[in-house]
Amino acid sequence: MINRENREQKSPAKRFLFILGLLMFAFYFVLGMFIVFWDDFPLQMDKIYRILFGILLIVYSFIRFIRLVQAKND
Repeated sequence: MINRENREQKSPAKRFLFILGLLMFAFYFVLGMFIVFWDDFPLQMDKIYRILFGILLIVYSFIRFIRLVQAKND
């Protein structure tokens, strides 16, 4: 059972920033996936560098997500 007396209602600004953080996580994650799996990538990069750059973006997105979840719990 949820104790509703101790739950605080978040302000609209905090909710907006949380949604924005989720959108940025999704953006970086999807961008990293596109870079890794897109065969005709428009920039001239070696395949290994393209994959490494995509993996770097995916790892960065998870770091942002972890920080977002930790900030939500505070």
